[in-house]
Amino acid sequence: MKTVEEHLADVLDLLPVGPAIDVPVADAGGLVLVADLRSRLALPPFDNSAMDGYAVRRDDVLDVPVTLPVADDIPAGRTDVGELKPGTVHRIMTGAPMPAGADAVVPVERTDGGTDVVRIDATPGPHQHVRWTGEDIATGTVALSAGTELRAPQLGLAAAIGEATLRVHRRPRVTVLATGSELVEPGQPLEPGQIYESNSVMLVAAARAAGAQARLVRFVTDDVEAFRVAIEAASVDTDLLLTSGGVSAGAYEVVKDAFTGQGVTFVKVGMQPGMPQGFGYAGEVPVITLPGNPVSAFVSFEAFVRPVIRKALGQAELLRPVSRARLAGPLRSPEGKLQFQRGRYADGLVELVGGPPSHLLAHLAMADCLVVIPEDVTSLGAGDEVDVWELR
Repeated sequence: MKTVEEHLADVLDLLPVGPAIDVPVADAGGLVLVADLRSRLALPPFDNSAMDGYAVRRDDVLDVPVTLPVADDIPAGRTDVGELKPGTVHRIMTGAPMPAGADAVVPVERTDGGTDVVRIDATPGPHQHVRWTGEDIATGTVALSAGTELRAPQLGLAAAIGEATLRVHRRPRVTVLATGSELVEPGQPLEPGQIYESNSVMLVAAARAAGAQARLVRFVTDDVEAFRVAIEAASVDTDLLLTSGGVSAGAYEVVKDAFTGQGVTFVKVGMQPGMPQGFGYAGEVPVITLPGNPVSAFVSFEAFVRPVIRKALGQAELLRPVSRARLAGPLRSPEGKLQFQRGRYADGLVELVGGPPSHLLAHLAMADCLVVIPEDVTSLGAGDEVDVWELR
């Protein structure tokens, strides 16, 4: 059997980093910058007030309380701001440009709030409550480095420096195929021996959460020729084909039967759940085949497909964050297989959720982490430490 690490190395070779494209800044969430982004302007772009209050010459308010005339009113967005004359103040709003001559702002709470004349009750510190030009970022500075994942703060910064579009790696296009004659689309009536198809819904959601553009193809019956026709149609505008089911040792393993000798290799990986795996190409389109039991399919996605998607996005970190946790109770694990059990993790303690069987989807839905037990460990006790993959 292959190790998890060996199989991951093989599947990572399937898909290169995605091509560079320009996308609107508002649509770039989760994508990765192709090149350094330099700021074309300073932030703030002008000196402005950090408070609602009064722009002052500090020398005029050293002895307080003092009453001074309000010579002007400066709301945010005003562009024709005049100079502050000695012995006067300007009422000013947060974000409004500072008038020439002013060197501090007195918050309105430290005044009587007057509009014609105002009583100042406190002397501000030097340059207090002023946002100075470029104190956040200077013109020409690298605002975001190549390889940065664009989340909310990074997108806010890109917009603040005036970027309408960003050059990023394109999202990989993933097509998920569900196989199995026993499968029925949710919402339709079930006949005896049928079950609702859930893997494709789960895998499409997981692929999108990982950053891919994913679509679902339903349903492919256990017929090799029908499956090949479906694969040919699904390969259009697709970077990665993902199947679940039909890869074990049974008599009606349509995925295995259709792909064997056609560019896809089927292997056993030393893990539980998720031992039967496959990878290769359908024509020129990369393929990853996952086992059909729902927990097996999900764990396999986390171990192999999610890293492939993140690599295609240009991400530096391919694997889930790993934390070290103490077990809330004992566990047992088969020797020779890397085992993934479901768990709930908080405050350094992890509690197992359900047992190891790969059909227990409800227990997977209650979990927020995967507990990773090494191949050479067969039992652990309460308080022993384990690695956990955080799924949140």
